[in-house]
Amino acid sequence: MRRLSVDLKPRLVFADQLGPEFIDDYEQPRVIIQSRANFFRPIHYAKAQLMLSAIRHAAAESVVPTRLIVADDFAKGVAEIKGEFEVINPTSYRARALISSNSNATVLPSRGFVTSEAEFNSWVSARKPKRLVMEDFYRHARISHGVLMRGSEPVGGKWNFDHENREPPPKGMATLGLSKPWQATPDLIDEEVDRDLGLWQKQHRFKYLGARSDRIFPVTPVEAGQAFENFLETRLVTFGPYEDAMMVSDWLMSHSALSMALNLGLISPTFCVERAEAQLSQGAPLASVEGFIRQIMGWRDFIWHVYWYFGPDYVRESNALGAKTPLPTWFQELTPEQLDARCLSQTLSDIHERAWVHHIPRLMILANWAMQRGYQPQEMVAWFRDMFVDGFEWVMAANVIGMGLYADGGKMSTKPYAAGGAYINRMSDYCSGCKFDPKVRVGEKACPFTAGYWSFLAKNEQSLRGNHRMSQPLAGLRRLKDLSEVIATSARFDQGEP
Repeated sequence: MRRLSVDLKPRLVFADQLGPEFIDDYEQPRVIIQSRANFFRPIHYAKAQLMLSAIRHAAAESVVPTRLIVADDFAKGVAEIKGEFEVINPTSYRARALISSNSNATVLPSRGFVTSEAEFNSWVSARKPKRLVMEDFYRHARISHGVLMRGSEPVGGKWNFDHENREPPPKGMATLGLSKPWQATPDLIDEEVDRDLGLWQKQHRFKYLGARSDRIFPVTPVEAGQAFENFLETRLVTFGPYEDAMMVSDWLMSHSALSMALNLGLISPTFCVERAEAQLSQGAPLASVEGFIRQIMGWRDFIWHVYWYFGPDYVRESNALGAKTPLPTWFQELTPEQLDARCLSQTLSDIHERAWVHHIPRLMILANWAMQRGYQPQEMVAWFRDMFVDGFEWVMAANVIGMGLYADGGKMSTKPYAAGGAYINRMSDYCSGCKFDPKVRVGEKACPFTAGYWSFLAKNEQSLRGNHRMSQPLAGLRRLKDLSEVIATSARFDQGEP
């Protein structure tokens, strides 16, 4: 039997620090806290299921001695740890405040990202930027870590392949025709999780949202590795060109759906970057490899760092466009059955089923719709956090406030990502068979996104006038002869179900 070293303090790990990257010594005991407060509320069933399953699998199958503490909330769980302990810096302001106030805690630098917080802060200090731009950070990270570089130049002579990676879905096909993706095989722990979630709903008189179905995403390092290798074998080649495309009958497309595994700490982002880069020697297209790497060491790292850079009041204080509309019930509770707008109905249906859609439905359908209708930003952040399996506080702060809603006034994006039905029609098959016509902006056939786009510009013209990237759209707005009718059409959708 392995003997524990008496001088090793136990390490407290959070529910997003469950993988081997957060283990330094396999003789060091580990403590995991299952906080009831995280589960006794109406979040998406798949999110509650995934989080609880990951915690319990980590406790039951750990390669290090592990203690599972079940407590009413995280603070009470920490209070049960007697004596000194170690903890890797957690991923939210609230958790960091709790840990920093505990005199028994030795706090280690955060991990789980390619670039460190110290490296990001050095980069920002050297730049002194007016606006943080992901592309600039991404290039710095590539150079600093030697990823996709040939000397001082990027492999292939280009820093990104965005232009090549914007293909619409193939015509005449219902799906991309790829092989079946990796999917979890539920076990006895998952059965226990499902029983407990059902019991908690009855006891505490609330309802988890979304479908109640078997777990499909990874909850262990082994499963995360299997899912990643399946992606490399079956989807990396087509990931690049179709990463922005959407299809009714293909919920995953060429995406890896690794965000949950990465955000739970089950798999190392540096490992994913290295494995993806190695696929170039196996014939994988550079555009696809670069696109995947950009999502991980570019966008994911960037969102993590700006969460800390913008400070704890960023979400609470951001509402540059004065958005005040409360989320309607059909949106908040994932009940899109009566919606005629096929793109919105399909996206909400996909979230209802799996608590996941890829980045373009999130940005160009959900956030685009919310921005056009002036949904309250803080409510949208909470909704994204609770309805998505990968919805952590740091993930959704800048993604929703900055990128999705432009509620920060442009601190991290160069323009609002507002678009009409033409974009959705080009990048998806959603408009086929829809009641509305993406080319029409007034009347009964008007697309709510098309009417909403022009109405959004009209409502926010004064706020957007100083943005040079909005000069062309605003010039188009001034040429509209039917603007009053467009605004009236959009208002009709604002008041009811689209």
